[in-house]
Amino acid sequence: MKQICVVGVGYVGLVTAACFADLGNRVSALDVNEQRVENLKKGIMPIYEPGLDELVKRNVNAGRITFTTSYKDALKNAEYAFIAVGTPSDADGAADLQYVAAAAKSIAENMTAPLVIINKSTVPIGTGDWVADIVKGAQPRQIQFSVVSCPEFLREGSAIGDFMNPHRTVIGSLDKDAANKVAHLHLPLRAPIVITDLRTAEMIKYASNAFLATKISFMNELADLCERVGADVKEVAAGMGYDARIGRHFLDAGLGWGGSCFPKDVEALAFMARENGLNPRILNDVMEVNYDRRKAAVAHVQKMIGGPSAGSEQGLKGRTIGLLGLAFKPNTDDMRDAPSIDISEELVKAGAKVRAYDPVAMEVARPILPAVDFFDEPYEMAEGCDALIVVTEWNEFKQLDLEKVKSLLKSPVIYDGRNIYDPALMKEMGFIYRAVGR
Repeated sequence: MKQICVVGVGYVGLVTAACFADLGNRVSALDVNEQRVENLKKGIMPIYEPGLDELVKRNVNAGRITFTTSYKDALKNAEYAFIAVGTPSDADGAADLQYVAAAAKSIAENMTAPLVIINKSTVPIGTGDWVADIVKGAQPRQIQFSVVSCPEFLREGSAIGDFMNPHRTVIGSLDKDAANKVAHLHLPLRAPIVITDLRTAEMIKYASNAFLATKISFMNELADLCERVGADVKEVAAGMGYDARIGRHFLDAGLGWGGSCFPKDVEALAFMARENGLNPRILNDVMEVNYDRRKAAVAHVQKMIGGPSAGSEQGLKGRTIGLLGLAFKPNTDDMRDAPSIDISEELVKAGAKVRAYDPVAMEVARPILPAVDFFDEPYEMAEGCDALIVVTEWNEFKQLDLEKVKSLLKSPVIYDGRNIYDPALMKEMGFIYRAVGR
């Protein structure tokens, strides 16, 4: 049993803490947000993630995980300290490292024994060295420590499975003994372990996310061409995916990517390139293609309602549009950079009234989307709408009674931004239906 401190109980930190506890370690999870810690002590989760509630409660009851706001308490007897705090983008696109710096300084001031400090947050190349300098400068007395980079590769909605069954574990450090200790901590996961230097490990994380975002943007650009030439992008993706050099994952055309990772990581990587005198042309285009999807969805709905020649004033002013889904992806309540935000704002700007339903994300979305009317179930939301837009591919939407939906709509218009329905069936049922790249 290892003694572990995890700083930050947001999305990455809480999953990391709960999973390490479930592997039999003793974990102290720390956050400076007192209300969040008090809620966790009462069993109230700060995020929605399938299975997390049960996992946390099981390990709390077993005495393997505790929650605190005290660095002194959290670091008592700790052998490892994970930094898992937010690194949001600043105005220039660079990662904001103020929370990483605060965590490093507080660890330095409160550690009482040799410690392996592990950066779990996604941080710019060179941050590991910077953290080491902060710790060294803030220590009241010199205590041995090492800094290791161990980036996370968790997908929201399947984070527990991703942690417990990783494709690989990446570990970077200039200290071989520290790297081996962190590797040993991950051995129960029985996954390939890549040990490299600090900066390479930090780059692997950014490169991985940027490449996956590139695959999605490529398919979205291809989807536009498929629509023009009469090809089906879903079948194209299936045919491409059988090629082992390409793979099937992240080939789904739709409304693009959002969430907490891809937007800020692609932007941060592009910023680093510019800072080093390079022109990140591909990364810039990947971002541009992605954000164009949201405006394109609104333009398509406008044409479906008002005809190809109608301007946005004619097509959307006074119309009621319903959004099926708000979260950036299913199985999460995360609204960070969700396509629904831009889509709803574009609709409101064009004079439309916007309604929305999401199985999980509505409470998070309410303060973000003040102009949107929220409904407790999809049929109530659909009643009287001039069109629906499928924004999030929740399984619940795949099982809707489409005949009932059609009877409730003012006009049977559906723009399927996630390609969850069969175009032939929708046409047969009498819908004015459009999907992405089909």
